[in-house]
Amino acid sequence: MKSDSPSATNVTSVLIADDHPVVQEGLAAIFKTQKDIKVVAEATNGEEALELCNQHSPDVLLLDLRMPKKDGLQVIAELAAQPSKPRTIVMTTYESEEDIRRALKAGAKGYLVKGAAPQQIRESVRRVAAGESLLPATIASKLAESMARPELSKRERQVLEYIANGRSNKEIAQILYISEHTVKTHVKSILTKLDAIGRTEAIAVGLKRGLIKPVS
Repeated sequence: MKSDSPSATNVTSVLIADDHPVVQEGLAAIFKTQKDIKVVAEATNGEEALELCNQHSPDVLLLDLRMPKKDGLQVIAELAAQPSKPRTIVMTTYESEEDIRRALKAGAKGYLVKGAAPQQIRESVRRVAAGESLLPATIASKLAESMARPELSKRERQVLEYIANGRSNKEIAQILYISEHTVKTHVKSILTKLDAIGRTEAIAVGLKRGLIKPVS
């Protein structure tokens, strides 16, 4: 007689990585009654997530982007270099264009915003484990918008960060060990790519798109 219980080979192993205990507990509870999904470990920071991935070799990693020690993007990048790696679903409260673009570019196979319905999370794990890449419609729309715009280089993002912190061109040049003329060139390129009239608008656009973080 055929058993209703899935065999071990049909069970998807999941590792949850999030630094908020309530979120961890909530996600674990979502899978507790599922016969085909098993949470094998839970991590509270990026370093622990990498260690536990090596120990348990999970099929799917549910990963927060903002974590202590190593953030989600670092975790995805380091796992990408390993021969055996989990398929990663990013789960975060952040859904800016830049967060989405960078996570998928790093190798994430899915992207969910915290607060997603339990059934959506469970189905996302099943589909990603089966080899699909998964983006909700709202996330896919933001990604499409992002891809249609020119991307700032790493140096341009640095310059934009310093502009947002109120640094002058001269100060930025000294910090980055480049000429003031080079800084001006970067600023001009930033304004063009962001379609901004001046520094204030560039900062506003940068914050909205997630290119820079709010100054605390």
